[in-house]
Amino acid sequence: MMAATTPLDTHLTNLAAALVPYRRHETLLARWGEALARRLVDGGRLLVAGNGGSAAEAQHLTAELVGKLRDDRQPLSAIALHAETSAMTAIGNDYGYDEVFARQVRAHGRDGDVLLLLSTSGTSANLLTAARAGRGSGLTCWALTGPTPNPLADLCHDVLSVDSPDSQVVQELHLVTSHLLCEYVERALPGALAVPGAPVRTGVEVVLDGGAGQQVQA
Repeated sequence: MMAATTPLDTHLTNLAAALVPYRRHETLLARWGEALARRLVDGGRLLVAGNGGSAAEAQHLTAELVGKLRDDRQPLSAIALHAETSAMTAIGNDYGYDEVFARQVRAHGRDGDVLLLLSTSGTSANLLTAARAGRGSGLTCWALTGPTPNPLADLCHDVLSVDSPDSQVVQELHLVTSHLLCEYVERALPGALAVPGAPVRTGVEVVLDGGAGQQVQA
């Protein structure tokens, strides 16, 4: 008689099944990393938002960019909109919960900035409203979602979708995506800093590949 399937077996089986189609996103991640590196070096910023577990993933990503993933480098401008708790609660109280991210996007976003929205379902009303606000303000809108099609993916310029019906697996691969996106950003930074006319901070040291530093002078 076969033993009953355990929660661990079920979870790991679902995760393993999602990993195979996830590999197709390598080109997209590299493209996002290069585009984001150039935008951040050029003085722009990344705005990120999500609800619940996706909010935690969003804040994890911004912490890696403002801080560092591996080696020392310049800080990069990234804001997790849900972390602005006083602004969020004030907006929710005065304008409704659907506006808690959108109003911040209109306040902080500038033409060409990147707005990244995380949702396992792709149907959260406040994220859909934020995507519309982002597009209306000239931001580049990216989405991390579960399976497509979904409304959020349709509203954004680009989407990385995790092909799994299990929302926990989707969130776990969104965390993998955050780490990989930071990795590709850091790989692209030397090239972005070398672009003629890029506003480089004096004395910034970009340290990659285990400590080989390159001193960049403005």
